[in-house]
Amino acid sequence: MTLDVIRERMAAFLRQAGLDAVCAWPEAARTRRRAAVAAVSLRELQGGPGGFQDYLGERYNRESGRWEELYGKKAQARLGLDLYAPTAAGVQKAADTLSEALRRDGPEGLRVAEFSCGETEYDREADLYRCAAEVLCEAYLYAVAEEGGAFLDFEVRGKGSV
Repeated sequence: MTLDVIRERMAAFLRQAGLDAVCAWPEAARTRRRAAVAAVSLRELQGGPGGFQDYLGERYNRESGRWEELYGKKAQARLGLDLYAPTAAGVQKAADTLSEALRRDGPEGLRVAEFSCGETEYDREADLYRCAAEVLCEAYLYAVAEEGGAFLDFEVRGKGSV
């Protein structure tokens, strides 16, 4: 699992909530959008060391019929959710949609802890109106180990969902 999963999960969640979202801006030329879009970026990730040495317990895997050990860390991810639209009113509508989506719940495996939204400004370079927004999410990054200690897979889980 890569950290891109966190961005991709947030973008998919926002699209389900009715707000077009992309994972940051790709290197290719930006397409001119007729509606608002949220550019999702990973701005900061805080947690423990990169190795998954912290034992979280065991779970029973029904598919394999075996017990698996879980190791992991609690992490906080600060995501940029910058809003772009051709009009200031479009940015405001997108901010309202974003706020409502994050108020109800969050993407699978990510618990929303904080949300902030700045002022709308005209971005001359993009020729769009822009509003910087951020969300702080809490999650558990954990790995599943089979007997003998080999890690099978890495996952992101929300607080309390291990």
